[in-house]
Amino acid sequence: MIPAPKTLRVAKIFTIAGLPLLPFSGLGLRLGLWGMTAGLLLFLVAAVLCLIGVVFALIAAVTSRPRHYPSPPPDKPGFIQPQQLGFGPSIITLGLGLIGVGVFLRWFLIATSTPPIHDVTTDTDDPPKFVAILPLRATAPNGSEYGGAKVAEAQHKGYPDLTGMELHSPPERAWGPALTAAKAMGWDMVAADSAAGRIEATATTRWFGFKDDVVIRLRPAGSSATRLDVRSVSRLGGGDVGTNAKRIRAYLGRVRDAAGDS
Repeated sequence: MIPAPKTLRVAKIFTIAGLPLLPFSGLGLRLGLWGMTAGLLLFLVAAVLCLIGVVFALIAAVTSRPRHYPSPPPDKPGFIQPQQLGFGPSIITLGLGLIGVGVFLRWFLIATSTPPIHDVTTDTDDPPKFVAILPLRATAPNGSEYGGAKVAEAQHKGYPDLTGMELHSPPERAWGPALTAAKAMGWDMVAADSAAGRIEATATTRWFGFKDDVVIRLRPAGSSATRLDVRSVSRLGGGDVGTNAKRIRAYLGRVRDAAGDS
């Protein structure tokens, strides 16, 4: 077995290399230093480096763990067995490496448990359409047209809770809470057409800085109610790791709070 001090050094090297690479993979993508493929690859490499660091840190911790030794010499009251000196640093390195591995595993588990779609809406039969945002999506790999029955089926299976919201007020009164909630989400507002009952905005994801577009539609539902529907679409990528559905849920929650609807 590799001596504990050397094992700990190896663990530190891999952990120190991998942990900063996790945020840097997304930062470089935001700054335009590389594309999505390279950013995701760096994210994976960072996780692998951290995993190797975890393995070596675990070995170092086991080989340097505190054990019972004969009493220290009388002339050395503070004597500590040399192999115990690396236990504390090994545990710290192990914890840091697990943070990096945990970040990747969380992302991976979400990615594999959500439908591989990038277009999510509360109305799959008649999805809200983009108008003002269309020029911004002109060069985006993902188009603006809805994917049809296949996408709808995947969404219903993965997000059965996503449906339109009925507000107990006419559109002219529901408009205020809908717009207030959209602004509170921190999106970049693109258009707010009260006459058409349409709000359009662009959201930016935290880690990689991906651009996703949102359109909100308000329609009369009877004489004194409003049907509110939302659609969130990624400009890039086949799947969205559940981001668009999570965004829609958060927005509907804000609308519910702002409108006072239960």
